[in-house]
Amino acid sequence: MSQSRAALKHYAAVQVQSTVTEATPHHLTALLFDGALERIARAKGHLQRGELAAKGELISAVVAIVGELAGSLRRDAAPDLVDRLSALYDYILRRLIEANAANRVEPLDEAGRLLGALAEAWQAIDPDRPAPLAANG
Repeated sequence: MSQSRAALKHYAAVQVQSTVTEATPHHLTALLFDGALERIARAKGHLQRGELAAKGELISAVVAIVGELAGSLRRDAAPDLVDRLSALYDYILRRLIEANAANRVEPLDEAGRLLGALAEAWQAIDPDRPAPLAANG
């Protein structure tokens, strides 16, 4: 590896560490969603090229992220919502495992769509996002 490439990797690692250290809990969850979606996209590319080991590693990373998201649910906050989200995360995990075991793109795509929808909903409830201005009426 060239010296400049090593320096770039080090800079990226420091940036990631800085982002995580300074992030709010809401932003950390958004980062988990982003990480899962990015890894799904990369896993799909590896699968399409027949690079099964790399595909498996990435899907395993997504499984760990989804497990972390599911584990962070606070049942005391909204039990009915938590039950539904937990069931959805369980379904996503099953689809990821199917994609990995059967080397199929479709379950991977579905897991990505579902996580993408959850990520969008999560962004929409960002407590740090400025509230819309009320219409004068």
